[in-house]
Amino acid sequence: MNVHPTALVHENARLDPSVVVGPFTVIHDNVVIEAGTVIGSHCELGISTALGDGSPLRIGAGSTIRSHSVFYESSVFGAGLVTGHRVTVRERTQAGDGFQIGTLGDIQGHCRIGTHVRFHSNVHVGQQTQIDDFVWVFPFVVFTNDPHPPSAVVQGIRVRKFAAIATMSTVLPGVTIGEDALIGAGSVVTRDVGDGRIVTGSPASDRGEVGKIKLQDGSGRAAYPWRKHFHRGYPEDLVAGWLSALD
Repeated sequence: MNVHPTALVHENARLDPSVVVGPFTVIHDNVVIEAGTVIGSHCELGISTALGDGSPLRIGAGSTIRSHSVFYESSVFGAGLVTGHRVTVRERTQAGDGFQIGTLGDIQGHCRIGTHVRFHSNVHVGQQTQIDDFVWVFPFVVFTNDPHPPSAVVQGIRVRKFAAIATMSTVLPGVTIGEDALIGAGSVVTRDVGDGRIVTGSPASDRGEVGKIKLQDGSGRAAYPWRKHFHRGYPEDLVAGWLSALD
């Protein structure tokens, strides 16, 4: 292992020998980090609280956790996790391969997140949120969960695959956002959104089918489904499957 001399790694933590640990990072005992992962400076991984279930924090192979990020125990991340700086992830979060969390992302735990989900900066995710594969979440989006705060009632949000939620949007407790749906910037989503629908406004209202939006590149092509033309950072075999299914 390449562990900076100022880092503190508990003797019971299980790190692959190829893991890199940056200056002043603390890794607690109940942590498993797989091969090829790089941990930046001033991070803290594996914090234990009563909200966990005693299981370890597991970080998949080839991950990058940037400086000042904090992860609690009892969470599992697939291969290729990438964070920005100052990310916080609480207990019992499960995420698939290729998850990206932007700078100042805040995941409150007890969440399920699919593969190749991408969060931009300053995204807040309340407990019991479920996000399916290939979802895009843009800056300052808030997923809430308390229908009448403050209370002990928790109603999680569900976001289905390929949905895109634009910047500064707020999704209220218990809402389901459908597959391939688009939430316009600054929207407050108070009710379920159907598959392939556009909603905008506060409160958000239905504006029609996403397929009617055209790319603003002069081509006249449809902007949605976005996977037909946007492939950056996705595995080639995955993209080939998308294109085949859309033909």
